[in-house]
Amino acid sequence: MQKTQRRYDLDWWRVISIFLVFLHHIGMPFNGDGFHIMNSESSKVLDDVMVFFEQFRLPLLFLISGIGTVFAFSKRSWIQFIRERATRLLIPLIFGVFVIVPPQTYIEKITSYTSYFDFYKNILDHIDININHLWFIENLFYISVLSIPLILFIKSSYADMFTHRVTAFCSKRFGMFALVIPLIIIKIVSKHYYPEDDKVITNLSSTLFYGYFFVVGILFSGIPTVWESLKKYRKVNFLLMILSTLVFYAYYFMPNDMASSYWDLATRWSIWYGVSALVSWSVICTLLGYGQIWLSKPSTLLSKLNEAIYPFYILHQTVLIIIGYYVIQQPWSIPVKLFILATSSFIVIVGIYRWIIYPFTVLSFLFGMKKK
Repeated sequence: MQKTQRRYDLDWWRVISIFLVFLHHIGMPFNGDGFHIMNSESSKVLDDVMVFFEQFRLPLLFLISGIGTVFAFSKRSWIQFIRERATRLLIPLIFGVFVIVPPQTYIEKITSYTSYFDFYKNILDHIDININHLWFIENLFYISVLSIPLILFIKSSYADMFTHRVTAFCSKRFGMFALVIPLIIIKIVSKHYYPEDDKVITNLSSTLFYGYFFVVGILFSGIPTVWESLKKYRKVNFLLMILSTLVFYAYYFMPNDMASSYWDLATRWSIWYGVSALVSWSVICTLLGYGQIWLSKPSTLLSKLNEAIYPFYILHQTVLIIIGYYVIQQPWSIPVKLFILATSSFIVIVGIYRWIIYPFTVLSFLFGMKKK
């Protein structure tokens, strides 16, 4: 737990995960699911692809955040750790709620106001529902603070027996993959009592699901044999991922009338939650194994991306909603709109970061960047 050697593969997966979030939100106006802005026509194919990536992009990010939390804690007392979490998470969250997110709500309700100033003068009326994509930062703060006792336990000598048992279990061929079983149980049971899809911290079906990955990141951060197992059995995990994906899409495309002839609605939803969790875990195990082969080297590009990715995340949804509002009104095809929205949003976000946020200490601080 005291190791502070940089894991470049995890840095890469963090960057890739947030970029996948960006691409996911680019597709949201066109997949028919409902978003702040919606195109007049939607693409079922796009929705069918996006539903797969939904299963692992955020879980992977929470797992990496759990690992990063341990490294952050190893350099500080628990009081210093809470102060650091508040600085890196709460301050950008508060800044985002009052500055970054309001344009999203304004665009969504633009016909109800004469101007942005007319909307913003009543901003306090929207704060309670105005966190939007920053829910990840809010949840990460709460989960990080709640995880302090667990981190203290893992760092203590009392955890030696636990670490030994985890090492023995995960060193087996299917040991890592078997950890999907508690995940499936957590998701099915919690969804029974909290069926909502919102991401507020009090929605335990969401919090417990993502929290599982966060806790796994904490538990595995200081156990080298876990990572050796992921690397050693990466081909096995890859095959399990393929099988899980086939099961996932077989059930996803199963006609409703066929499924209803076998199971009631509650059972059908439970099966869906189970196969979704199966995909989440199998993909992540595979990525973490192959990442140690493909992504383990440092680079100047990675250093710059790792520094920029947090402000990029905070900015991305606001920028793409503003640009997307005008893009979806054009008489272009969906592929053209997707390309224009993705490229223009990316350029604008990078430009804001490079020439407005990065050069100024105050803005860098408000966007959660570390001191240079």
